[in-house]
Amino acid sequence: MLSNYVLALLLAFVLLGCEQQQPPGAVPHLSVWAHAGQAAERKVLEKQVQRFNVQQDDLRLDLTFIPERTYNAQVQAAAIAGDLPDLLELDGPYIANYAWQGHLVTLDDLLSRAIRADLLPSIVAQGTYRDRLYGVGAFDSGLALYARRDVLDQAEIRIPQHPRGAWTRDEFDALLLSLRDSDEDGAVLDLKLNYPDEWFSYAFSPLIQSAGGDLVRRDDYQSAQGALNSRGAVLAMTALQGWMQQGLVDPNLDDAAFVSGRVALSWAGHWDYPRYKDALGDALALVPLPDFGKGTRTGQGSWVWSITRKCSDPEGAVRFVEFLLQPAEILAITETNGAVPATRSAIALSPAYREGGPLHLFVTQLAEGYAVPRPQTPAYPVISSAFRRAFADIRSGAPVRQVLDDAVVLIDQDIRDNQGYAPVEDP
Repeated sequence: MLSNYVLALLLAFVLLGCEQQQPPGAVPHLSVWAHAGQAAERKVLEKQVQRFNVQQDDLRLDLTFIPERTYNAQVQAAAIAGDLPDLLELDGPYIANYAWQGHLVTLDDLLSRAIRADLLPSIVAQGTYRDRLYGVGAFDSGLALYARRDVLDQAEIRIPQHPRGAWTRDEFDALLLSLRDSDEDGAVLDLKLNYPDEWFSYAFSPLIQSAGGDLVRRDDYQSAQGALNSRGAVLAMTALQGWMQQGLVDPNLDDAAFVSGRVALSWAGHWDYPRYKDALGDALALVPLPDFGKGTRTGQGSWVWSITRKCSDPEGAVRFVEFLLQPAEILAITETNGAVPATRSAIALSPAYREGGPLHLFVTQLAEGYAVPRPQTPAYPVISSAFRRAFADIRSGAPVRQVLDDAVVLIDQDIRDNQGYAPVEDP
């Protein structure tokens, strides 16, 4: 093991190298960190950086991929050490935390008005903290119910075509029971319970919001009291618990409940469309999540690009962000990962997402106000963790109201411990 002295010496050499000036006439380099997602996505981003570099006479980007599962931890460690890159990819829900810590610069005066006007409102909402824009993504996401059209037709169940016509809570409960009657094991709904971590906040907070609750009070982000344990939240999570207790939900350990025909409905994201379409063809239907009284809601959010305070050339960095938001570049990545293009101009060129396309429902939800960003507060990591724990307890049959009350205590304690996450003054 290296001694503390040797480690300190190595660190001194690293810092000395970082502080050295570029030689006269050299092209400045900006460092870029991105999450190492799927191999196909990495290849697209690598080619995008190459194309951008070829077009620039006065700037070069150096791209580094970091493993996705440890990405946030490594970025946080770099932030503490004061060693963030110039350009940083962030998972959208974490923007508020990094902005609150003072690590990001605002894009309000950097990003062109034309590009901002072209962005989906959900993209702007996701990247905004305290009315200032800190990040933008090239794509967004969405939730819906995938359905087996033939099974619904046989059961004489209507198929909603627009979020305004989403199934009501009573309709949804009734159709689940109706489908159970003709199902071999009685499990007719896939909730992707095999998914990890952030899925639970992303996938099921929209149900709570549809019932009039939320993960936290958004008027001031100072408490979850009256939001996460509200009447609407309790109603939504009680209904969800009931579906599981009645045996209506397939555990889906193999992630094949829908494609194998075990269930007629799958509560899932845009990313499942290719394999679902391959399995079902024209028998596949896409419908909004159920309306629990306040209108259907969907999760949204994506990886976004932010510029750090360390960046020596914010104008150069934003040139790359704007390059990634060109329609051709957006389509290069969304045709690979299947996500929703971030701009209206790119959507118009997308066979899947343009008006009349098979996935246009996701665009409608994002553009017409049915999407709700995860709470834009530095407390979000704790909020998500508390809800994930609450979901596990509810799934196990614990009393819903008590579980949600306990989650509120955890969230409110974190907010108090951090003095309400009062904004850090700009240096």
